[in-house]
Amino acid sequence: MPASSTAPLALAVRGLRKAYADVVAVDALDLEVRSGECFGLLGPNGAGKTTTIEICEGLLSPDAGSVEILGMQWARDGNALRSRLGIQLQETLLSEKLTVAESVKLFRSFYPAGRSVEEVIGLVQLDEKRGSRVGTLSGGQKQRLAVACALVGDPDLLFLDEPTTGLDPQSRRQLWDIIDKFRSEGGTTVLTTHYMDEAERLCDRVAIVDHGRVIALGTPRELISSLGAGHVIEFGVDGSREIDEAALLALAGVKSARLAGGSWALQVGAAHETIPMLLQTLQARGMPLTELRTHSPTLEDVFVTLTGRSLRDDA
Repeated sequence: MPASSTAPLALAVRGLRKAYADVVAVDALDLEVRSGECFGLLGPNGAGKTTTIEICEGLLSPDAGSVEILGMQWARDGNALRSRLGIQLQETLLSEKLTVAESVKLFRSFYPAGRSVEEVIGLVQLDEKRGSRVGTLSGGQKQRLAVACALVGDPDLLFLDEPTTGLDPQSRRQLWDIIDKFRSEGGTTVLTTHYMDEAERLCDRVAIVDHGRVIALGTPRELISSLGAGHVIEFGVDGSREIDEAALLALAGVKSARLAGGSWALQVGAAHETIPMLLQTLQARGMPLTELRTHSPTLEDVFVTLTGRSLRDDA
């Protein structure tokens, strides 16, 4: 169930800034996350997501701005905060010679209170691997173990930095279930991702970040609705770069047209109205289709509309 808009703030970020030499990683960034919410930071690599989350986790100091977590600040409440947070880093390095149970037990020892080792191992579905050494685990199993180590202190707020990057579809779904269960029990989650389907599936709200700034904020449905498009038509033709963009924009229902990687993407009100006219236009120009597909708008389309580039671009 989505967090109430009147729920207390679990995280408040004000005017956050962090620069490395001449590169500004985070630029006057503001965020609010409410208790019980699953909140996503969405953007491409290099957008400032990890820097932002590491400042919130107390791993980095900002150049300017403030971070308040669960009503506390790192400068004066560091020890109290550490006992109430769970953190899964983008790359969690665990001792490969320890077993799964030993690894979770080690992290449990860092907290004054928390869940039992067996409970957490069961939660992340590693029961059959509890006696296996970390070095023998698959990538998905290691990610679930990292999440187990983040959960064993029974945190109020869970930070997950790109938790499913590089995982196969089954492992991703298993982690999604774990995050859903944590939220259903009243926990607050802040996660970074550059997978739009992950954000749409898990998050109550998302902030789209680019070049260290929040460029859009809202529920996935609100952001997608802001496009005003019912469908996206993607097509490619021989000589597609010679198509007149103005001619495409003149087609019925077309709200925007973008060329990327040799294919066009049209945001349209109704695909069944636009496609016949598109086919007529291409036929008149002697340009046979090489591909044609349609889909409902996604957060990927929102980001592309705002920035002109893909969520998975590295730049």
